[in-house]
Amino acid sequence: MKRSSAGDREKEDKKQKLLQQLGDVRLQYLTPKDDGFHELWRTKYAKLVLQEAAQTPAELHHGVQKAFLTLLHHGCLFQDLVQLKGKDLLTPVSRILIGTPGCTYKYLNTRLFAVPWPEDGHSISYSSEDVSEACKAFCELNQFLHLKTIHNVKNMGQSKCRTQLSCEEDEGFSQAEVKCFNVTLINYMNPETMSYLKEEPYFGMGKMAVSWHHDENLVAGSTVAVYNYNYQDNTIETSQEAKVWHVGLKVAWDIETPGLALPLNAGDSYFMLDGLNTTHQHCVLAGSQPRFSSTHRVAECCTGTFSYIQRRCEKALGNLCQAPYSGETKLQSLEVEILQEMEEIHNEVEFDWLRQFWFQGNRYSQFSDYWLLAMAELEQQWRQMETMTGLLLEELEKDYWRGEDKYKILQCITPILVERQDLRQGWRKRCRCSLVKSLPVDQRPRCYPYWEEDDVSLPLPFDLSSILKELENLKEKDE
Repeated sequence: MKRSSAGDREKEDKKQKLLQQLGDVRLQYLTPKDDGFHELWRTKYAKLVLQEAAQTPAELHHGVQKAFLTLLHHGCLFQDLVQLKGKDLLTPVSRILIGTPGCTYKYLNTRLFAVPWPEDGHSISYSSEDVSEACKAFCELNQFLHLKTIHNVKNMGQSKCRTQLSCEEDEGFSQAEVKCFNVTLINYMNPETMSYLKEEPYFGMGKMAVSWHHDENLVAGSTVAVYNYNYQDNTIETSQEAKVWHVGLKVAWDIETPGLALPLNAGDSYFMLDGLNTTHQHCVLAGSQPRFSSTHRVAECCTGTFSYIQRRCEKALGNLCQAPYSGETKLQSLEVEILQEMEEIHNEVEFDWLRQFWFQGNRYSQFSDYWLLAMAELEQQWRQMETMTGLLLEELEKDYWRGEDKYKILQCITPILVERQDLRQGWRKRCRCSLVKSLPVDQRPRCYPYWEEDDVSLPLPFDLSSILKELENLKEKDE
């Protein structure tokens, strides 16, 4: 597993330094009840746009809100087992990703696989008509929020805020130049079951359902659009007037500019235009009613789509050839650069895709067979890569090598296999962490692929310890 990045450590250092600097003092923040709220919004938070519920068609409200409840009642919203600062945590928020077929979204060392919404050119088989209708509703909401984004960007009237433009140098502006959101992250928060909500630490805004953060893994400068739906759950008794949900915003690491807390009513949408997600941080302040949100974004998917990893597999498997008559397999090339890329792709498929997918249990089978079929295809290709690694190790044991040539290959591939061993043990450990027991059985992580020593369907063992020792011995002989 990846350790905490330098960026994560830097953020934590900044947070601790700011808290120490503040001590018991709380920074100022404004709500609509305060004088100066709208002036602060206009001058410091101009790229935050609120669209009140009345500005969205009633038919769209009905379809989307029904879709939220469908996902909840069908058990289609899940807590993610994520990693933060090297620790395993269950998200207090339950969620599912929906979007363009084949898209994924990665956060906190967790790759979410988008349940596909309907799209031309893709034949999606859904598990039920209800799920199909829900995915269709979020696709329609996505298209609507895309058009509203275009409208909001035009209204900004500044070329520097041409968010999501494919060619910022162009003098003109057209709808075609604005990229559509490719995924939406559906979130569900119920304060009745979130008793461990943290207090907002800088301004004293109240309890947070989601802490201060920037949304991760987005196309630079792209808009984030959020549809909000807080509703009355008749099973929950409230003796007081319902407390309203808010989105909080602040300028990142700035103690001079007051924060902003914007109340959210059912059906409201808000847009964080242009680079607002980069320059500012936002949080979600808990209300008293359950809340859904649909957060539409342009995920950075250049290395996060099924078509991308398919191309990577094809590249690696291009180094495997089969004799036409005997059927014997061998490696096409033993050039160091080709072998290195072959083994790096092997790791990418196993740890960024197969293990990420099965770590999330069987959740995706509740929607469609799309990702099950995709993973079956990737697994077959991964098995061929295991064969290729085995062929390479066999080659290295042969006597025809010049010591220098063998040593270069060993120097190149040994660190990749060490990483493979470490990551396998790390994923296996995560699958056994104490938090796993708190999850429903069908949502518990699977350590997959996993095989025993006597499994003849794979050429190499799961545990690579003995192989790594042999490689070290070979290196010492050839030094």
